[in-house]
Amino acid sequence: MTSRADQALAQAAVAALTGQLALVPKPGLPDPRDLTARVTRRDHRALRWSAKALAPGLTAMAAAARRTGEPTPRLRAELGAIGRCAEHSVGLAGGGHRGALWALGLLVAAAALEPGARGRDVAATAKRIAAHPDRAAPRRPSRGSTVSAKYGAAGARGEARAGFPHVRRALDALATSRAVGATEPQARLDALLTVMSTLQDTELLHTAGPMALRHVQAGAREVLEAGGTATEEGTAALAALDTDLTERGWSPRGSAGLLAGALFLDSLPVMIKEA
Repeated sequence: MTSRADQALAQAAVAALTGQLALVPKPGLPDPRDLTARVTRRDHRALRWSAKALAPGLTAMAAAARRTGEPTPRLRAELGAIGRCAEHSVGLAGGGHRGALWALGLLVAAAALEPGARGRDVAATAKRIAAHPDRAAPRRPSRGSTVSAKYGAAGARGEARAGFPHVRRALDALATSRAVGATEPQARLDALLTVMSTLQDTELLHTAGPMALRHVQAGAREVLEAGGTATEEGTAALAALDTDLTERGWSPRGSAGLLAGALFLDSLPVMIKEA
């Protein structure tokens, strides 16, 4: 049985995901302003619907963690089973967000285990959950695990088992940008670019290869080195990177999912105050 707290955590995670979707311009990622292309409009609508379709699964993950009370192998197995069912629901709603589901599911479960904990402590608890193998997982290798093995990338599982280092970096970037007067959208874009600048994005590796990954990382660093999105130079560099990646068809989707994880953790202090 779920509680209001479980539902609140799930809704906060969905809000983080839809908040990430609304950002513009996200280099190489769906842009809600582009209403000239039917495919883009349809895809963006599907992404919003599939984000909302995650809510029941995320609520169930929070409830499972609350019932279990500890980051045990049993909890890891239950989260895996719930996640596979949620993936099916997301597929019916239009697809997308598989990587985000993995990250957000672990973080939501960790937040349920540690009521009142802040971002880094929640990430540490998620690491403890992810350390356990999911023995009921399908034996066939996933696309992400295949790409990770081929290129030596950490992938989604490696990110979780390391305590979500890129989520933590995004949290730091949010705080830094806000401290120097950036608007909230600018701070969030700076956080996205911070992730893009170093993440070994397995989605990007799968679709475009290692040279594309290095190109994207270098482009993200150029925006940040120009002062970030709150400066004229950074804004120009961001627009150029967005045009470049869109024309090439290169999409750093893994970075977007981890930004959603950071936005979820960033929202926890507000939830604590309102509880």
